[in-house]
Amino acid sequence: MRNAMKLPNGFVVTTDNAGGIGEKQADVVYAPNHVVSYFAARVALLEQWAANAQVQSVIIHNFSGEAAWQAYMDGVKHLFEEVDLGQILIGGSSETNMELLQSAMSVTMIGNSKEVVDCDVSWFIYGQPCVGSEVLEHTKDIADLKKVKEAIDQGWVKKVWPVGSKGIQAEVGALFADDTIVVISELDVGKSAGPSTVVLLGVQLESVELASQYFGDEFRDLVV
Repeated sequence: MRNAMKLPNGFVVTTDNAGGIGEKQADVVYAPNHVVSYFAARVALLEQWAANAQVQSVIIHNFSGEAAWQAYMDGVKHLFEEVDLGQILIGGSSETNMELLQSAMSVTMIGNSKEVVDCDVSWFIYGQPCVGSEVLEHTKDIADLKKVKEAIDQGWVKKVWPVGSKGIQAEVGALFADDTIVVISELDVGKSAGPSTVVLLGVQLESVELASQYFGDEFRDLVV
């Protein structure tokens, strides 16, 4: 498990936020609000998958003004439609008393943990690290969550570990609880992967060749 919080009765809570990214004039990075919420939800969803949990509901915290609410909702719904998760309950709150100069929002997901049978896997890097405006400029290079979800459903991706702002090297150290591991790759393993544009995937041993063909050029060995 990565950054998920496990609660009694099998509940799992995950969250991600975005600040200074949006449609306000003072934002550091301009992006449509529905795109901002989509990528925040993407991270929270990956954290659910990393904890072997299934999402049940979503809470959106909106500090960008009432006008941003619907777009934030649309971005989260678009993600769920993309990965074929069906109807998920979405609620939340907007700050309407104070107007901020920059956009700010967060997405929190609540899910139920699933029972899983542990097995040996080979680990791979999927996607390229992108941050800020790079996320919008290099969409073909980032991990495709629809593909990840299909691989999970088909049973040959057994484990998921999203890579965030600390980069691939730091996440590998956390995954294996060993800070002495050095990742050697053509990728910049110290660079932020922003909204989890890189995902570490644990593939069952007999499905490695299939996974390599399925994920394509952005699928790389992680040798530890």
